[in-house]
Amino acid sequence: MEIWNNPSCSKCAAARTALDEAGVGYALRPYLDRPPSAAELTEVLRRLDARPWDVCRTQEPAAVALGMADWPRDEAAEPRWIEAMVAAAELIQRPLLLLDDGSALVGRTAGALAEAVRRSGATPGTGADPGPSATASSDGPTPAG
Repeated sequence: MEIWNNPSCSKCAAARTALDEAGVGYALRPYLDRPPSAAELTEVLRRLDARPWDVCRTQEPAAVALGMADWPRDEAAEPRWIEAMVAAAELIQRPLLLLDDGSALVGRTAGALAEAVRRSGATPGTGADPGPSATASSDGPTPAG
């Protein structure tokens, strides 16, 4: 699993903790330092079965400055939304969990995190070692729990 992670985000920290406790291996992507391309964000939206505005943080200063809350929310407007989110990655909701089964979740709730653990095949609360799929990133090593 890959987590689009902001190290100063409490929801990202909660996701890391939940996955660590369940023994789920993951790689961190510091998406603010390594923003996605338009193609990557489009693929993540497909995996989420979401539209760009579904995962856009429209209250962020960059979104407010652009007036994004008032932008059209239709198919023709999607490229504009994606372009803005790629240009200012802080507009992308976090944490995004890209699961190994090809799906994705927005990991902001306990329910979403439990679903990520379930789909990973881990047993919650076992504290098992995440195994070889846990990797280091420029955020530092992935904690083992």
